[in-house]
Amino acid sequence: MNGQKIIEKLKVIGPGAIITASFIGPGTVTTATRAGAGFGFALLWAVVFAILATIVLQEMVARIGMVTGEGLGENIRGLFDNVILKFAAVWLVMIAVCVGCAAYISGDLLGTSLGVSYLFGIPENYVAPIIGIIILTLGLSGSYKIIEKVMIGLIVLMSITFITTMIVSAPDVGAIFKGAFVPGIPDGSILMIIALIGTTVVPYNFFIHASTVSEKWDSADGLNESRIDTILTITVGGFITAAILITAGALIEGQEVTNVVELAAPLEPLMGDLAPFFISVGLFSAGLSSAIASPMGAAVTVSSFMHWKGGFDNRKYKIVFASVISLGIVTSAIGFEPLEVLLFAQALNGLILPIIAVLIMIIINKKAVMKKHVNALWLNVVGWAVTAVVSFLGLYSLIDAVTSLM
Repeated sequence: MNGQKIIEKLKVIGPGAIITASFIGPGTVTTATRAGAGFGFALLWAVVFAILATIVLQEMVARIGMVTGEGLGENIRGLFDNVILKFAAVWLVMIAVCVGCAAYISGDLLGTSLGVSYLFGIPENYVAPIIGIIILTLGLSGSYKIIEKVMIGLIVLMSITFITTMIVSAPDVGAIFKGAFVPGIPDGSILMIIALIGTTVVPYNFFIHASTVSEKWDSADGLNESRIDTILTITVGGFITAAILITAGALIEGQEVTNVVELAAPLEPLMGDLAPFFISVGLFSAGLSSAIASPMGAAVTVSSFMHWKGGFDNRKYKIVFASVISLGIVTSAIGFEPLEVLLFAQALNGLILPIIAVLIMIIINKKAVMKKHVNALWLNVVGWAVTAVVSFLGLYSLIDAVTSLM
């Protein structure tokens, strides 16, 4: 296959890249680093499961968006004839997603600035608001194409930086395969497993994907291209997460760590002065992609439930986007990130993840809605199994958050 044909094939990449760039944020980077440092390669299987679960669920929501021509919110509303049930479902999910996006945006911006701060010594709360203003400008541009290209670029940057550091760390390949394909639950690893999966299967990404596929494809004729986009880009995201975990497992297993910056020192004997640069660029890319996705997730979710048309060009969409990112600009500047708000957001997400996963499975099997594009039997078996697992993890996360709040 010549270069021109490869480029043509890669043109299908789009909405899936936004999803991947979204879940590879400061939370995922930090969790993968801590998982590797704490348990070596033993939890790689959780990354593999998380990626497979994400591919399965995201493919379904993309299919829903393309076949129906509507977002996930409109399709959820259409499930309920009872006004009270419809009101409860719409507002519970919408509020939970928006609170989650608002709660985490400050951390996303500070996570983005950490890379710059580490490399140049500039305080994080100086850098974060500037990044927030850049994202605000990007969101108000109303251009899906620009956001898509930025997200693809960030994935390329993350792939180069984190996969390079993994190769340089010279990990044990046999141990990697064992960790990836022989599941084990070491003592004290349950919460880490939940975190690895929870930072990958993200509720607002379902709404983003169902809506953005219509920006790239006009009809269900693009389903095969959409599947390629989803599988390819999310798999790349899995390699990035795994690379971070493997690097940490190879270099700092047994050490207490708080974030990926702590990988720079053990990398310096192997990479010299490039080590801090690679880690900083990777962290900046991860933070920026997630910081773009948070306000986008809130705006897309509200637009979908409220039936606002026009997507990125809609004025109301821009107001929601601007409100969330503006909150992040202010809170990151003053360093305001209260634990109670984060735990409340975690509790809400733990509650709605099972609900949304079940609703997706119901919608995807409604012939009146999906016509010939309902799930095949094997996909239903896989889909319900994934739904059962993420529901358990979501409820476990809910209980953990509520217990911490008490």
